[in-house]
Amino acid sequence: MLRALFALCLAATPASATEVDLELVLLADASGSIDQAEIVFQRQGYAAAMTHPDVLSAIQSTLTGSIAVTYVEWAANQATVVDWMVIDGPQSAADFAARLLPPPRLAAGSNAIGAALLEGKRLIEENQITGLRRVIDFSGDSANNWSGPSIAAARAEVLAANITINGLPILRQDDPGRAQSDLEAAYAEQIIGGPGAFVVTAKDRASFASAVRRKLVLEIAGLVPGANGIETLSAPAPITD
Repeated sequence: MLRALFALCLAATPASATEVDLELVLLADASGSIDQAEIVFQRQGYAAAMTHPDVLSAIQSTLTGSIAVTYVEWAANQATVVDWMVIDGPQSAADFAARLLPPPRLAAGSNAIGAALLEGKRLIEENQITGLRRVIDFSGDSANNWSGPSIAAARAEVLAANITINGLPILRQDDPGRAQSDLEAAYAEQIIGGPGAFVVTAKDRASFASAVRRKLVLEIAGLVPGANGIETLSAPAPITD
């Protein structure tokens, strides 16, 4: 059934469009609470995850053996760090990682989560890529929205476009307001949505890379963690040799 549906989707696709299983916008926090060291740390975590054997295996197990990814940092503005790339194996994953690390910080200021979600939608709708699934992967250490469209309005617009939003809340042990389950619950209730939407939480800095890797594997495979779509990682997951 899934293969038949995918074939129908491709039949209606212009010949010039690139065809993949998943179009994935990675929206990473670059707001004022994220310093330069954390910007680098986040990029390193995503670079390591994208090139990890578990993620590459998940990609190769999809119908087309490929996904399309763009990495965007959000704050008061949104800035594309790596434009759309098709990842279909170790070399293209390594190319993505190599492009992700060098650029300077391009986004700054206070939170504008609604605007970030709408930018993710725009990037999906205006690319020359057609995927069976379309996902915005939103990560951050706060659910506050200080400017721009409201989260609720932006979320509704994204979901109406048949785009799923997944979340990766980053808990901060030095901030009681973001160190407990409140942030995880806020992501589950206010941000994520769409078919198969889920939350994977990085409980601390040590678990961030593992959470990113776990989230990517789930998104690529089209799976949902746990019984309620919420999973918290508090320690690095085992690395597959």
